Amino acid sequence: MDRPELDKRCGSCARFVRVIETFDENGEVKRKGECLLMVWPPPLYEHNTCSQYVKRGTFTGKPVPKARVARTPRTSPRAAARPGEPRVPFTFELPEELLDMNADEFREVLREVIRDELGVAEVELGGRWQGGEVVLKPGKEGTQEKRIPIEALFAKIVMIRDRLRVLEQKINGNGKLSAEEKVQMQQYVTGCYGSLTTFNVLFAEKGDQFVGQKGDD
Repeated sequence: MDRPELDKRCGSCARFVRVIETFDENGEVKRKGECLLMVWPPPLYEHNTCSQYVKRGTFTGKPVPKARVARTPRTSPRAAARPGEPRVPFTFELPEELLDMNADEFREVLREVIRDELGVAEVELGGRWQGGEVVLKPGKEGTQEKRIPIEALFAKIVMIRDRLRVLEQKINGNGKLSAEEKVQMQQYVTGCYGSLTTFNVLFAEKGDQFVGQKGDD
Protein backbone atom coordinates (compact mmCIF):
# COMPACT_ATOMS: atom_id res chain seq x y z
CA MET A 1 0.00 0.00 0.00
CA ASP A 2 1.37 3.40 -1.01
CA ARG A 3 2.23 5.83 1.72
CA PRO A 4 2.05 9.47 0.51
CA GLU A 5 4.50 10.63 3.18
CA LEU A 6 7.21 8.51 1.50
CA ASP A 7 6.82 10.08 -1.94
CA LYS A 8 10.29 11.08 -3.28
CA ARG A 9 11.87 9.38 -0.31
CA CYS A 10 13.87 6.19 0.08
CA GLY A 11 10.89 4.27 1.45
CA SER A 12 9.19 4.34 -1.97
CA CYS A 13 12.39 4.18 -4.08
CA ALA A 14 13.11 1.16 -6.26
CA ARG A 15 16.70 1.11 -5.04
CA PHE A 16 15.74 0.77 -1.36
CA VAL A 17 16.55 -2.92 -0.59
CA ARG A 18 17.16 -5.37 2.25
CA VAL A 19 14.55 -3.62 4.34
CA ILE A 20 14.27 -4.57 7.99
CA GLU A 21 11.33 -3.45 10.13
CA THR A 22 11.80 -2.61 13.81
CA PHE A 23 9.62 -1.04 16.48
CA ASP A 24 10.64 1.97 18.50
CA GLU A 25 9.71 2.62 22.14
CA ASN A 26 6.40 4.11 21.06
CA GLY A 27 5.49 1.05 19.06
CA GLU A 28 5.91 2.74 15.67
CA VAL A 29 7.39 0.76 12.79
CA LYS A 30 10.84 1.90 11.63
CA ARG A 31 12.09 0.58 8.31
CA LYS A 32 15.79 0.61 7.45
CA GLY A 33 17.72 -0.92 4.60
CA GLU A 34 20.41 -0.31 1.98
CA CYS A 35 20.73 1.63 -1.28
CA LEU A 36 21.71 -0.18 -4.47
CA LEU A 37 23.72 2.85 -5.54
CA MET A 38 25.28 3.26 -2.09
CA VAL A 39 24.39 6.96 -2.17
CA TRP A 40 24.11 6.75 1.63
CA PRO A 41 25.98 4.21 3.77
CA PRO A 42 23.78 1.67 5.58
CA PRO A 43 21.67 1.71 7.59
CA LEU A 44 19.42 3.85 5.41
CA TYR A 45 16.03 4.95 6.71
CA GLU A 46 12.86 5.19 4.66
CA HIS A 47 12.51 8.95 5.10
CA ASN A 48 15.96 9.73 3.68
CA THR A 49 16.19 11.41 0.26
CA CYS A 50 18.69 11.86 -2.57
CA SER A 51 18.82 13.07 -6.19
CA GLN A 52 18.83 9.51 -7.63
CA TYR A 53 15.24 8.70 -6.66
CA VAL A 54 13.30 6.26 -8.89
CA LYS A 55 9.77 5.37 -7.89
CA ARG A 56 9.22 1.72 -7.16
CA GLY A 57 7.52 -0.02 -10.10
CA THR A 58 9.03 2.32 -12.71
CA PHE A 59 12.64 1.16 -12.45
CA THR A 60 14.04 0.27 -15.90
CA GLY A 61 17.35 -1.19 -14.82
CA LYS A 62 19.29 1.37 -16.87
CA PRO A 63 22.25 2.94 -15.14
CA VAL A 64 21.90 6.54 -14.09
CA PRO A 65 24.37 8.70 -16.01
CA LYS A 66 26.98 10.29 -13.84
CA ALA A 67 27.25 14.03 -13.76
CA ARG A 68 30.07 15.33 -15.91
CA VAL A 69 32.95 16.83 -14.05
CA ALA A 70 34.67 19.77 -15.68
CA ARG A 71 38.22 18.85 -16.59
CA THR A 72 40.96 21.15 -15.55
CA PRO A 73 43.41 22.01 -18.35
CA ARG A 74 46.60 20.01 -18.32
CA THR A 75 49.78 21.80 -17.61
CA SER A 76 52.79 21.51 -19.85
CA PRO A 77 55.53 19.09 -18.66
CA ARG A 78 57.88 22.05 -18.69
CA ALA A 79 55.66 23.78 -16.15
CA ALA A 80 55.43 20.78 -13.81
CA ALA A 81 56.51 21.67 -10.30
CA ARG A 82 59.08 19.79 -8.28
CA PRO A 83 57.93 17.89 -5.19
CA GLY A 84 56.90 20.37 -2.53
CA GLU A 85 56.59 23.29 -4.96
CA PRO A 86 53.27 24.75 -6.15
CA ARG A 87 52.25 23.94 -9.71
CA VAL A 88 52.60 26.77 -12.17
CA PRO A 89 49.99 26.64 -14.97
CA PHE A 90 51.36 26.76 -18.50
CA THR A 91 50.28 29.85 -20.38
CA PHE A 92 50.73 30.74 -24.03
CA GLU A 93 50.36 34.20 -25.48
CA LEU A 94 50.04 34.97 -29.17
CA PRO A 95 52.35 37.65 -30.54
CA GLU A 96 50.72 41.04 -30.78
CA GLU A 97 51.35 41.09 -34.54
CA LEU A 98 48.96 38.13 -34.96
CA LEU A 99 46.31 39.63 -32.69
CA ASP A 100 46.21 42.78 -34.82
CA MET A 101 45.73 40.88 -38.10
CA ASN A 102 42.43 40.37 -39.83
CA ALA A 103 41.47 37.00 -41.38
CA ASP A 104 42.90 37.79 -44.83
CA GLU A 105 46.24 38.96 -43.44
CA PHE A 106 46.49 35.86 -41.24
CA ARG A 107 45.80 33.56 -44.22
CA GLU A 108 48.54 35.27 -46.23
CA VAL A 109 51.08 34.82 -43.41
CA LEU A 110 50.03 31.17 -43.10
CA ARG A 111 50.56 30.67 -46.84
CA GLU A 112 54.06 32.13 -46.58
CA VAL A 113 54.94 29.80 -43.70
CA ILE A 114 53.70 26.77 -45.66
CA ARG A 115 55.64 27.86 -48.75
CA ASP A 116 58.82 28.18 -46.68
CA GLU A 117 58.32 24.75 -45.08
CA LEU A 118 57.74 23.07 -48.45
CA GLY A 119 60.41 25.02 -50.26
CA VAL A 120 57.76 26.68 -52.38
CA ALA A 121 58.21 30.41 -52.99
CA GLU A 122 56.84 33.13 -55.23
CA VAL A 123 58.15 32.82 -58.78
CA GLU A 124 58.48 35.80 -61.11
CA LEU A 125 57.57 35.81 -64.77
CA GLY A 126 60.24 37.16 -67.12
CA GLY A 127 59.78 40.88 -67.79
CA ARG A 128 59.47 40.58 -71.55
CA TRP A 129 56.54 38.16 -71.20
CA GLN A 130 54.44 40.21 -68.79
CA GLY A 131 51.13 41.22 -70.34
CA GLY A 132 51.66 38.83 -73.23
CA GLU A 133 49.44 36.12 -74.66
CA VAL A 134 49.79 32.53 -75.79
CA VAL A 135 48.09 32.09 -79.15
CA LEU A 136 46.87 28.62 -80.13
CA LYS A 137 46.35 28.72 -83.89
CA PRO A 138 44.44 25.75 -85.29
CA GLY A 139 45.61 24.04 -88.48
CA LYS A 140 42.09 23.73 -89.79
CA GLU A 141 40.98 26.70 -91.84
CA GLY A 142 37.88 28.54 -90.69
CA THR A 143 38.29 27.70 -86.98
CA GLN A 144 38.95 30.36 -84.39
CA GLU A 145 42.27 30.67 -82.62
CA LYS A 146 42.57 30.52 -78.83
CA ARG A 147 44.32 33.25 -76.84
CA ILE A 148 45.46 32.66 -73.24
CA PRO A 149 47.03 35.30 -70.97
CA ILE A 150 50.61 34.22 -70.50
CA GLU A 151 50.37 34.90 -66.76
CA ALA A 152 47.61 32.25 -66.49
CA LEU A 153 49.72 29.67 -68.31
CA PHE A 154 52.76 30.56 -66.23
CA ALA A 155 50.79 30.14 -62.98
CA LYS A 156 49.79 26.60 -64.00
CA ILE A 157 53.38 25.73 -64.93
CA VAL A 158 54.65 26.98 -61.57
CA MET A 159 51.92 24.99 -59.79
CA ILE A 160 53.07 21.80 -61.57
CA ARG A 161 56.69 22.56 -60.62
CA ASP A 162 55.80 23.13 -56.95
CA ARG A 163 53.77 19.94 -56.72
CA LEU A 164 56.61 17.95 -58.25
CA ARG A 165 58.93 19.35 -55.58
CA VAL A 166 56.49 18.36 -52.83
CA LEU A 167 56.25 14.90 -54.39
CA GLU A 168 60.05 14.64 -54.25
CA GLN A 169 60.02 15.47 -50.54
CA LYS A 170 57.34 12.87 -49.85
CA ILE A 171 59.29 10.21 -51.74
CA ASN A 172 62.53 10.99 -49.89
CA GLY A 173 60.80 11.05 -46.51
CA ASN A 174 58.78 7.88 -46.98
CA GLY A 175 60.07 5.21 -44.61
CA LYS A 176 58.15 2.38 -46.31
CA LEU A 177 59.96 2.70 -49.65
CA SER A 178 63.25 0.96 -50.24
CA ALA A 179 66.25 2.90 -51.54
CA GLU A 180 65.80 1.26 -54.94
CA GLU A 181 62.13 2.28 -55.12
CA LYS A 182 63.00 5.86 -54.17
CA VAL A 183 65.60 6.07 -56.93
CA GLN A 184 63.14 4.68 -59.46
CA MET A 185 60.43 7.20 -58.51
CA GLN A 186 62.96 10.02 -58.52
CA GLN A 187 63.80 9.12 -62.11
CA TYR A 188 60.13 9.55 -63.08
CA VAL A 189 60.05 12.97 -61.38
CA THR A 190 63.28 14.00 -63.10
CA GLY A 191 61.78 12.91 -66.40
CA CYS A 192 58.80 15.21 -65.76
CA TYR A 193 61.18 18.08 -65.06
CA GLY A 194 62.96 17.34 -68.33
CA SER A 195 59.69 17.44 -70.28
CA LEU A 196 58.92 20.87 -68.85
CA THR A 197 62.29 22.53 -69.56
CA THR A 198 60.71 24.00 -72.69
CA PHE A 199 59.02 26.55 -70.44
CA ASN A 200 62.26 27.67 -68.74
CA VAL A 201 62.33 30.69 -71.03
CA LEU A 202 59.37 32.14 -69.12
CA PHE A 203 61.16 32.29 -65.73
CA ALA A 204 62.82 35.54 -64.67
CA GLU A 205 65.32 33.72 -62.43
CA LYS A 206 67.36 30.76 -63.62
CA GLY A 207 67.20 29.17 -60.17
CA ASP A 208 63.42 28.81 -60.54
CA GLN A 209 63.64 26.85 -63.78
CA PHE A 210 63.07 23.14 -64.35
CA VAL A 211 66.17 20.98 -64.20
CA GLY A 212 66.05 17.59 -65.85
CA GLN A 213 68.73 15.13 -66.86
CA LYS A 214 71.65 16.42 -68.94
CA GLY A 215 70.57 16.92 -72.52
CA ASP A 216 66.96 17.73 -71.61
CA ASP A 217 67.40 21.50 -72.10
